Formats: sequence, C-alpha cells, structure tokens
Amino acid sequence: MRDFPPTITAWAGPGTSGVPDTRGPGRFLWWLVRQQPDLVVAACLCSLLWMLPTALTPWVFGRAIDEGIVAQDGSRIALWCLVLLAITLVGGGSGVFYHTVVVRSWLVASYGQTGLVTNKTARLGHVLTRRAPTGEVLSVSGSDGEQFGHFVEILSRLVGNVVAYLLVAVIVLQISVPLGLVVLLVAPLLVVVSSVLLRPLSAAQTRERSRDSELTSMATDIVAGLRILRGIGGERIFGTNYARQSQRVRAAGVQAGAWAALVEAVGVLLSGLFVVALLVLGVRAVGRGELAIGQLVTFLGYALFLVQPIRVVFEAAQQITRSFVSARKTIGVLGTPDPWPERERVAVDVTAELVDEASGLRVRPGRLTMVVSALPDDSAALADRLGRYLPADDALSGDDDDEASGGAARRARREREAARAALAERDTERARRPWGVRIGDVDLSALPLDQVRETVLVSDTRAHVFAGTLQDSVDPHGTLTREQAEAALHAAAAEDVYDILPGGWQGVLDERGRGLSGGQRQRLVLARALAADPPVLVLVEPTSAVDAHTEARIAARLPEHRRGRTTVVMTASPLLLHHADEVALLEHGVVVATGTHDELVSTCEAYRRTVLRGERAEALDPAPSGEVPDQPTPTDPAQHELPTHLPEEVTSP
Repeated sequence: MRDFPPTITAWAGPGTSGVPDTRGPGRFLWWLVRQQPDLVVAACLCSLLWMLPTALTPWVFGRAIDEGIVAQDGSRIALWCLVLLAITLVGGGSGVFYHTVVVRSWLVASYGQTGLVTNKTARLGHVLTRRAPTGEVLSVSGSDGEQFGHFVEILSRLVGNVVAYLLVAVIVLQISVPLGLVVLLVAPLLVVVSSVLLRPLSAAQTRERSRDSELTSMATDIVAGLRILRGIGGERIFGTNYARQSQRVRAAGVQAGAWAALVEAVGVLLSGLFVVALLVLGVRAVGRGELAIGQLVTFLGYALFLVQPIRVVFEAAQQITRSFVSARKTIGVLGTPDPWPERERVAVDVTAELVDEASGLRVRPGRLTMVVSALPDDSAALADRLGRYLPADDALSGDDDDEASGGAARRARREREAARAALAERDTERARRPWGVRIGDVDLSALPLDQVRETVLVSDTRAHVFAGTLQDSVDPHGTLTREQAEAALHAAAAEDVYDILPGGWQGVLDERGRGLSGGQRQRLVLARALAADPPVLVLVEPTSAVDAHTEARIAARLPEHRRGRTTVVMTASPLLLHHADEVALLEHGVVVATGTHDELVSTCEAYRRTVLRGERAEALDPAPSGEVPDQPTPTDPAQHELPTHLPEEVTSP
C-alpha cells in the first residue's frame, strides 16, 4: 500500500517523474487512475467481493426453497443455510475492507491533486498567474481534488456493480432465456436513453464551477486588501459585489442541482419500470409452468437487487461528468507549459556591471543605485527585466464565459484555449531570445532560471508574509546565524516586530501577517530580502508604507548593510535618494539623466518635478549628508532595538 500523504514528484526538480497527461480530460483521468494501480485494483476486488455475495443471495434462497423446503429435505436446507452464512460473512468482511481501501484511494487522489498544483505553482512562479486567475488555481487545488477522489471511488464501485449485474444476467439466462435477455438488454438501453441528459448537466456544472472560481478570486482579493478597503470606505462596495457574485453561484448551483435531480429521477423511474416489467414476466412464466416457486423467488430477489447496479451506473455517469468538468479546468492549470529553456549553469562574474539594454541603465558593481521614474509602471517593468520576469501587461484575465451554453460555450472555451496557447507561445518566444540584461558579458537568457534567481533577487510590493514563526519569515531556508538574522532585522528597522511577538524569534505570525501593520509587513519583507544576501538585490518601493522617521532609519542603514554588493532601488523618496551612490532618472522607460541626488536636484528640472513635487521641493528636500538621524526622536513610538543577546531558541545552523 502507498503511504499517505502521497509523494508527488511531478515538477519537483530535475529528473522528476509522474507528470500528468494534460492532452485532454479523458487522458488526465486515466493518468490519475494509473497513479495508484495497487489501490484501484484492491478497491475493485473488494467491491467485487462485497457485491457478489449480495448477487448470489437470491439464487441461494431459490435453491433452498426448491431443493429443501419444497422437497422437504432438511440436509439440503442446512447446506444452503451454511452457504448463505458463508457468503454473508464474506460480503460483510469485504465491505469493511472496501470502505478502508476506497477512503485511502480517495485521499491519495484528493491530496495528490493539491501536491500537483503546489509543485506546478512553485515551478512556474509568476508565469502561472499570467495563465490562470488565483481563484481558478485555488479551486483546482481544492474542490477539483475532491471530485477526483470521488471519481476513483465511484470507478471501483461501478466495477463491482457491473460484474454483479453480469453475474445476475448469467444466472437468469440459465433459468429463463427470455428473462435473461431482458436483464442483459433493457438495462443498458435505459442508461443510453437517459444519457441525453448528461450534456446539459455538464454545461450547468461547468457554469457553476466557473462562477465559483470567480467568487474565490474575489474573496482572495478582498482578504488581501481588507485593510485598504476599510481605509477608503470600500467595504460596502466590494461586499455588495461579492454578495451579487455569490447569488450568481447559488443560481448556477440550483440549476446544476436541478439537472442532477432530473437525471437521478429518471434513473429511479426507469429502474422501477424495469423491475415491474421483470416481475410481470416472471409471474407469467410461473403461470405457464415454466418456472418453479424457488425460481420465482429468485426473480423477485433479483428484481429488487438490480435497482442498485442501475442506480450506481446513473450515479457514476453524473460523477464522471463532474470529473470531466474538473479535469478540463485542471489541465488548464497543470498543462501550462514552462517557457524557460533548459540551460547549463554558466560561470558569472557577480562583481561585473549590470546593464539593461532597453532602458540604458548601467549599474556599477558594489554600489547603491537608485532609479526614479514619474511613472511607477516604468520602474516596475525595469525591475521585472532585471529579475527576468515576464511582463504582466498581456496576462489572461477572467474566466470562461459562464453565461454561454451549448455551441456558444464550446466556442468560448475554444477561444479561451486558443488565447492561452497564443500567450504561452509568446512567453516561450520571449524566454528563449536574448533577454537584454547582462551581468558583465553574460546575458540572463544564457543562465538557467534557478541561477538567475540565485544571482538577482527582486523584492517588490507584491511580496507576502506567510504564516509561521518570525525566524521562518526572516530565514525561510534556515541558513542564517543569529547575528546575521539580527543584522537583517536591524537594517530593515523591523526590531519592533520582534518586540511585539510573544516568543521573540519563535513568535507566530498569522497568515499574510494579519496581526502586523502595513509598514511592519513591508519591513519584514525587506528584512527577508536583505537576509538572503544575493549578489544583486533589486528593491521596488521598499519604504512606501512606512513613516518618515522609520524611512530615515532604513535609508541610513541600508547602504552600510549592502556595502560592497550591487543594490538597485526603485524609489522616488528623497530620504532614500540622499544616500544613493548614483541615481538614474527614467522618462518613458529610458534613462535620461544620472548623477547623485544633489547633482540632479540642482541640474535636472524633470528630476526635481518628480522627486520634490514642485512648490514643496524645499520642504521635502532632505538634510545634507550626515544630518539625517540614524535613530528617531525620543517621542517616536516606533523606537525599538533588538536585545544584545537574543533568546537561545534562535540557533546557528
């Protein structure tokens, strides 16, 4: 048996196996079954051992009546009673084993889906969010995983019921050929007739699934921006939008439920008609003397028993339909191709000059360079290029057209798939051509992506604080000594985060750092970036959420902490710019002026207009070098310092 939780190796690293087949929903579901052959086979065998005794019970009763009761033979009655006891024990025991195995198989399929999505997300990083909305990824990881668990479960149950149905047909054929043919032919015919309802059921479930993923996306956006929404009074607007979308999901769910109920009702009706027809034929056969009393009892038992296999077939049809809907959504996420080509690691001189050809930016090694732009999007785009991130301006947005149905829905889905494929092709083309950012003579496109990430670290305003201890947040890889962790926290002026957490370094942070202020979260993200100590560090607006006193401390400490290593900061803050070794001014994405902060203030009108805000220039211009205080005033509530010796729970690796 496979241990739980399942080990997922797909996309986990070089030489991995088990990559899912995303060429179509059917192929993906078949791949899913092949990932746990031992559990699937065991579940099918247990299902057979569970159903076959039940299928044999009417036949045993009939033989006991004809050979024992009618013939008044006590020994035959005792024999068939022992046979009935044996098959009952087998059926009961196998039912227990079946439940155990099928629950295990369900968990492996469900949690395996979560592992696949996690590995794929880690593999693609920002590329995945260009191809699928956040809510879609969360739904694929959660609700679709549950559907696949149900799919594996119903598959094994279907096998047991179908084999039991065939066994019943063989037994009935031996008793009466006409009645046996009715059992063999009528039931499949009823299933085929009812299958016409599966297409509208699939469309309704697809519509519900699309609306639900959109609702999940809205929920994640609201939670992420709740503090801002409260600040601007936008809670009611977004709450109303969420409630409206929730009602759309409810309406789609009711519609899908109505179709599912109709399919279930048709299954019950047709199976009931089948039982009645079988009973009528059996009674007439007894009247004509073609059947004995025991055989009639056998037919009566099978008339009731066959309701179960037929209903399982209808249930399986519904679950398979839902699984195809989930598989179609899943392959949209897991089938996203990795645009980055495989490269061999290359020796890179990290002390060489960093050059961006598109903007003309030249960052001299070991210096603190800051980039100013009147348009934040331009500096953000520059940071993306320096870190070899694909541009976000043409990412897919939204979901399938959930209002369409029938041919329109299929056309919308094909258009969506075509747009996704076109974007993937553009991304691949971008990733394989020269990138235009060089470290010395080496273009970033010549490096494998993991080497790029090791060499150039970009920390922007989209970075998150994850749930866990403060130590995990600052040092997620567990490679820092206590002194190094202290230095990073001090350079980011984040000592107050240490102070407010009970337990110090082992103090627990909530998800997304909900217990922290916006400025504290930003400084914690900055501390994490500084602690990583990359050869090239790119910071995007690292002090946008902090007050002036705290920003002054960061501005004074950052150069000392990064001394001798290349650092690029995208900012328009005079407090930070005052400490830069060199400042570059961007206009329309191109460097138009370089120099120190004081030189640009005195010689460049565009720079003064961007940084000093016109008439407020004089008031906002920082004090001359050396006059910016390293510590806040005594009345500053943000004044915190780490203790000289931190508790012993933070240890060196």
